[in-house]
Amino acid sequence: MESGLKVIRIRQGNNSTLSEIYLNNQFVCYGLEDIPREKKIPGSTCIPAGRYKLGFNRDGGMNGNYYDRFPKLHKGMIEIKAIPGFSYVYIHIGNTHKETVGCLLVGTKYVFENGDYRLVQSVTAYKKLYPLLAELMNKGEVFIEVTNKGVTT
Repeated sequence: MESGLKVIRIRQGNNSTLSEIYLNNQFVCYGLEDIPREKKIPGSTCIPAGRYKLGFNRDGGMNGNYYDRFPKLHKGMIEIKAIPGFSYVYIHIGNTHKETVGCLLVGTKYVFENGDYRLVQSVTAYKKLYPLLAELMNKGEVFIEVTNKGVTT
């Protein structure tokens, strides 16, 4: 059975895009990305709306940092695969659009300040979402669907 992660973009700041993240139709946490752009700026552009497969990536420095930080939890970075024109797009910890590096950050709460959204309790959200996704990914294919509800593209 195919499992699904839904990222529904709900609000946009000057440089940030806030979303709600659902796993198999259950709200899990909030997400934060950069803003949509007509022309991609590497590390500063949100993921294009669409449907993508999730997979583990066990290479790179971020992966090593997460192994050290979460030795019992971490099985590899969760990568959003096959996004046209994008590479190494992960679901990871962070609080502001400056920490996205073109990836999807997670948090349990958010605040709006100085024209942008900021996530709160990112580690808590990651420790909640990661094992759920990892378990499903070990059982079969898991896809992420990114949609724009309250943002301009």
